[in-house]
Amino acid sequence: MSNSSSIIQFLLLPFTDTRELQLLHFWLFLGIYLAALLGNGLIITTIAWDQHLHTPMYFFLLNLALLDMGFISTTVPKSMANSLWNTRAISYSGCATQLLLFVFLASAEYCLLTIMSYDRYVAICKPLHYGTLLGSRACVHMAAAAWATGFLSALLHTANTFSLPLCKGNALGQFCEIPQILRLSCSHSYLRELGLLAVCIFVVFGCFVFIVVSYVQIFRAMLRIPSEQGRHKAFSTCLPHLAVVSLFVSTVMFAYLKPPSISSPSLDLVVSVLYSVVPPAVNPLIYSMRNQELKDALWKLMTGWCSEARNCPSAST
Repeated sequence: MSNSSSIIQFLLLPFTDTRELQLLHFWLFLGIYLAALLGNGLIITTIAWDQHLHTPMYFFLLNLALLDMGFISTTVPKSMANSLWNTRAISYSGCATQLLLFVFLASAEYCLLTIMSYDRYVAICKPLHYGTLLGSRACVHMAAAAWATGFLSALLHTANTFSLPLCKGNALGQFCEIPQILRLSCSHSYLRELGLLAVCIFVVFGCFVFIVVSYVQIFRAMLRIPSEQGRHKAFSTCLPHLAVVSLFVSTVMFAYLKPPSISSPSLDLVVSVLYSVVPPAVNPLIYSMRNQELKDALWKLMTGWCSEARNCPSAST
């Protein structure tokens, strides 16, 4: 019986075997990837540059943008390279690294989204205690806890998954994911990883309940705000976060909890793209469209760059 030590590489599922469509996939994903880097990069730069945005909400948003840039960079460049060079291979160590980073960034992002729902809950339901409950030190500690939790989860899952003997081939899905690797296992040891996954699902469900309860309280509080302007401002800061949470959670839950009867390579491929590519690319658009404060700061940053660019030649002369 062969085991994982005899596997030196895995084969990833290609989007298509047609060369023209492979090149189309490369250019399409290159555009999405650059748009995600640009959008999240602008959010990070704007928040760091504008002193008015040095608040807990934007501090967490900056961390979210950092996670999104890393999240999409974990899978998309390799997928583009495979399409461009017409190959399917990923090395054993490369697959382990991709899985480690993928679980790390996904777990940290989910923890951060939970913290951001708490931030919105305190801001709207307990505004008088906002400065006390969400001081600068508390925000740093919560963000660090999200990153640390993600890393610990990734370390446990990666070590557990790649310690299993693999003897059912080396073909995976579009990315290196835990369920795909578990299907290659030929040992009952995979039950240990399934148990760890069950614990994680329980924690994820607990966070989801916390987010839902927080937003029920938030919407009840917003409906009691007397002024139309106050309600609009509250909605403008909460709806983007709610949209991001819904997009991320719904796609991940469908990917991992869909019944086997409707599972197929093409459907798994589409779902993988939905939760690994779409949220990091769409999140900056969601936040910039609904948040007037962020849009104004971004506009000031862009106009400042333009004015400096115009003044540079005259300054050099």
